Amino acid sequence: MPTEEPAAPIDASAGELFRGALRGLSGNRSAGQGWQAQSWRWAQLGACVAALALAFLATNADEVSQQTTAFLAMRVSVRNLLMMTVFLTIWSWLFTQFGLNLPSRSRQLRNEGVRIFAACLAGSLPLLVLVQLSETGAFGLLTLGYFFLGALGLTALTRGALRGLGTVAPTRHQHRVLIVGSGPRADRLYDAVTSDPDYGAHVVGFVDVSEQSLLPEGRLLGRLADLESLLMFAVVDEVLIALPVKSMYEQIQQAIFACERVGVPVTYLADIFQHTMAQPRYGKGGTVPVVQAAAMADDPRQVVKRLIDILGASAGLIVLSPLLLAVAIMVKVTSRGPVIFAQDRYGYNKRLFKMFKFRTMVADAEALQASLEDRNEAAGPVFKIAKDPRITPIGHLLRRTSIDELPQLINVLIGNMSLVGPRPLPTRDVQKFSEPWLMRRFSVRPGCTGLWQVSGRSRLGFDQWVAMDLQYIDDWSLALDVQILCRTPFVVLKQDGAL
Repeated sequence: MPTEEPAAPIDASAGELFRGALRGLSGNRSAGQGWQAQSWRWAQLGACVAALALAFLATNADEVSQQTTAFLAMRVSVRNLLMMTVFLTIWSWLFTQFGLNLPSRSRQLRNEGVRIFAACLAGSLPLLVLVQLSETGAFGLLTLGYFFLGALGLTALTRGALRGLGTVAPTRHQHRVLIVGSGPRADRLYDAVTSDPDYGAHVVGFVDVSEQSLLPEGRLLGRLADLESLLMFAVVDEVLIALPVKSMYEQIQQAIFACERVGVPVTYLADIFQHTMAQPRYGKGGTVPVVQAAAMADDPRQVVKRLIDILGASAGLIVLSPLLLAVAIMVKVTSRGPVIFAQDRYGYNKRLFKMFKFRTMVADAEALQASLEDRNEAAGPVFKIAKDPRITPIGHLLRRTSIDELPQLINVLIGNMSLVGPRPLPTRDVQKFSEPWLMRRFSVRPGCTGLWQVSGRSRLGFDQWVAMDLQYIDDWSLALDVQILCRTPFVVLKQDGAL
């Protein structure tokens, strides 16, 4: 695991401060999973196998009791073992996607119950293949129903038992926090956060009101006035405020507004401050009770959104697989270069990821972009040319029909993107952002389609589609997601606003 470089000095200019933040705070560090995480994974797989066996035996009790050995021997075959391996792999992957292979004691039971229900429901759907392939009817819809109920119960019991034994796994990605303050209050918060294994936090540094601080060299990233600048490009999952309330009320309020504008969740020790957009919720910062304010509250609807993403992306890749194969062949035979174009994009909390598209330009398109900057037709920091000379003949068709975007369903399955959300932007565009409030669009997972895509696409200016991105974040609901998904195919077929 790479070590982090020192943060930018306090007296650096704005540009140097941004670069220091990028060097010192960006990235996507993963915590080692260790034996605890593996114990949760294997125990939950065991619960799945037990539920499947019990469901199978329950619906075939008579046949099993009459001729047990012959019955079981008939069901154990290379094909069935292979299908079971594939099924358990999918099951484990789904539990990881819903955050259940890496649990935490701090998660609310209601939220965890919804996650278990969604994961078991999604994991049961592949067994419909077994229902269709079962020639004797030994595995039918009744067996599938028993399995779903058994998996729910056994998974909940298994997790309760493991939690009681104290085997809590570390987080998938280390939770990166920044502390505002440097006095005894900040010291206590730092100790509480770093000593709690359930919280799994990595403190990237401190921001204080003034330069006069007793913190070790390199731990103070800047003054409170620098907070908004630091958060613009830094990978920070949460800001913890530890300033004294009575003497620094205005400074705390200033920090809260700065975090809201940039879209980074902010946590403080008492619910006595105003909010303009973020939604407060009670929770824990390590062992300290706190109140957190975030653009989208962590509620069960987010789990349902993720379930829709997984089911929708899986169905899309299966149904569209003949088209995907045909397009891949056309791209390969009509121009030199790879079939899939993978580009760094900014995602949730400004973490970089590779976004996949069918290649629609010549192989060296990115190298040629600098020579075309003077022909940019888009207002703001984005880059768009209606008749881009780098686009291949087949690329024009793929872009007009949005077929080039279909590989992003893989990003949805991986978890980098959602079906609906703000579009992920290239690093070139984001580094040209000059206003901190623009960063609030990174407070949610980016999407394949969104509000501005169904409201004019490329006909809209930069200010308009950013406003729609923020409107989507502020007004988000499952109904809005469904509405956007239903409108997207019609917009694509009309080719309205496509470049």
